Amino acid sequence: MITGFDNVVIAVNDLDAGAAAYEMLLGQRATHADARDGVRGALIDTNNIAVELIAPGGDGETARRLRATLEEGEGLKSLVFSVSDIDAAYRRCERVGLAPELIKDGDGSRSFRANTERTHGVRLFFLQRSEQRQVSPVQGLDHAVIRTGNAERAAALYGARLGLDMRLDREVMGRRLMFFRCGDAIVEIVHDPALADSHDKLWGLSWRVADADATRARLANAGVDVSDVRTGMKPGTRVFTVRNKTSGVPTLMIENSKRD
Repeated sequence: MITGFDNVVIAVNDLDAGAAAYEMLLGQRATHADARDGVRGALIDTNNIAVELIAPGGDGETARRLRATLEEGEGLKSLVFSVSDIDAAYRRCERVGLAPELIKDGDGSRSFRANTERTHGVRLFFLQRSEQRQVSPVQGLDHAVIRTGNAERAAALYGARLGLDMRLDREVMGRRLMFFRCGDAIVEIVHDPALADSHDKLWGLSWRVADADATRARLANAGVDVSDVRTGMKPGTRVFTVRNKTSGVPTLMIENSKRD
């Protein structure tokens, strides 16, 4: 059903500032879209996912809802999966109790959203494009992180219901981590007891880089607050943390010499 990621949606208060920050982070220019229902947008492509930045820019029901969302802070708001057959994906979501909204036709795409309560607070969309998205040479997403207070519930959703392949389930430094393969990237589920049985939280992103030292130097020279490069938890990786200018999204950059 799911072939990979299509895009993530990040809500920001200032679109120009948010787009400039992610242009710097990913080393790729953004394309700006016309405002719709009072919402402005910009898109940055990588080789396996697009980052969609949205900000209120006028009146409209969608803009009002977005302003209400931004009262909770900037950050990740939606995760959009790419599917090869939108009708089959819709039927699957119906059968497994995700109560999907009606399919909507867009500009060269068809999509729907699963009921957010049924996905435990994470806004999940499913999208089929009539033409493949142009692939950028920029290295892409390594994993998207979701925090949950109920690991078994999350495993049932992303594994059994959505059909993603579980590749890892283990305790690491006192916390349970689960990795689900999604195309050539990963949905990482992190058990967070502080969330208890409340809604799950779409939390952070990890981006692949060819050279951690060079990327860190580029960002540091541009005034971005970055950690030192360190050995990652996964064998064969070197990582560093980006501490600001990510529009509220916890962000890790990862150099990966070994891949599954």
